[in-house]
Amino acid sequence: MSRIGKSPIALPQGVKVDIADNNLITVSGKLGTLYQKVDPDITVGIEDGNIVLKRPTEQKRHKALHGLYRSLLANMVQGVSEGFTIRQELIGVGYKAQATGQQLELALGYSHNIVLVLPPEIKIETLTERGKSPTITMTSADKQLVGQVAAKIRSLRKPEPYKGKGIKFKGEEIKRKAGKAAAG
Repeated sequence: MSRIGKSPIALPQGVKVDIADNNLITVSGKLGTLYQKVDPDITVGIEDGNIVLKRPTEQKRHKALHGLYRSLLANMVQGVSEGFTIRQELIGVGYKAQATGQQLELALGYSHNIVLVLPPEIKIETLTERGKSPTITMTSADKQLVGQVAAKIRSLRKPEPYKGKGIKFKGEEIKRKAGKAAAG
């Protein structure tokens, strides 16, 4: 992780970084504001328009924290400037998704529909085209939050290996198994 920590984070145009005394980093840009508390052992500074992180020693713990916080801050900078998008597909007969405001209603073959209330930081869109699988598109500045919500949605009906039915990420390959009929 130490090689990751050594590389500086370039600040794009319009992104502002504020470093408080208690190592609370605030990154703000056109898509929002994100906060991250950094371990007191890691020093964070701004040099020549780049965020630079330094560690006090070569201990394994300091090397790991160095790379971790560099990655988290890089994700924050990218999030407030460009944002993160995750697309998911619903594969299965009768599977539907409908978003109204911050509520996502899913019909996944259970006896009832599932309604999820999403955090206000996430923008969600659903698309249902004739002959294609319904898709869910989530966009946010916070990579951790949008990834966690996508994992929660996927956990409601994971793709199964025999028919491939379930919720999968766009472009994800599902390893398929041969059923009982292939054994004979």
